Amino acid sequence: MVRQPLTAEQIAAGQRLGVALRAARAGRSLGEVALAAGISPETLRKIEAGRLPAPAFGTVVCLSQALGVPLADLADVWLADMRVRQAS
Repeated sequence: MVRQPLTAEQIAAGQRLGVALRAARAGRSLGEVALAAGISPETLRKIEAGRLPAPAFGTVVCLSQALGVPLADLADVWLADMRVRQAS
């Protein structure tokens, strides 16, 4: 199966997700959160920087738990701009 390239909207959603995760991490170190989520610090760094705009669902779930952010809140961040466009 060939993976389709991400759309501009999906890339923007990934960037919003990265910003939200970085804000939720607040005073905690990148390494501490990555360890708690069971991912590498480099993966978290890429997600936060928007260089990994479509992380695996399991990764987002683990980050949600490690940061104490409800998964629904992260889904809202991902869908924010898309919902505005669908409503127009």
